[in-house]
Amino acid sequence: MTQHKPPPGSTALFADALSAWAAGVTLLTVVDGRDDIGSTVSAFCPVSTDPPLVLVSLISGSYPAEVLSRLDTFAVTLLSAGQRALAGRFAAAGRPGARLLLDGTAHHRGELSGALIADGGLAALECGVIQRIPAGDHLLLIAAVLAVSYVAEAGAPLVRFRGGYPALA
Repeated sequence: MTQHKPPPGSTALFADALSAWAAGVTLLTVVDGRDDIGSTVSAFCPVSTDPPLVLVSLISGSYPAEVLSRLDTFAVTLLSAGQRALAGRFAAAGRPGARLLLDGTAHHRGELSGALIADGGLAALECGVIQRIPAGDHLLLIAAVLAVSYVAEAGAPLVRFRGGYPALA
């Protein structure tokens, strides 16, 4: 296989190209015994239905990636269009713990993961890491779905596109 190395300075161009990819927005949460941690994640996808597996991609140097390099369980909430402000709070740099960010937002603890799970999303999953894969500047987590906390009967997804959260027509 022939490998082609991108030309110098193409990282920004690549990032710009990827912003043209619409992606659903999720909230990943984990409890590490000292604190509840959360992060907005749009690099999430289903991998398999049998067995149920998902993939999450986290920036390698991020605190959630560091915590999930040593812990195995977390929760993912598939955010609804009405949770734009919540996604913004969990995406902000220097953010406080998840308990403070969820203050005033209905939520519960996952029975298997112990992670905080925001209510009002389209669905919520509790997951257990089965494989960690370093990939460039990210850490890929392949996880088994341990439980489905809830599935909403209706609702529109929160989608990230070109750096924002546009409404779907």
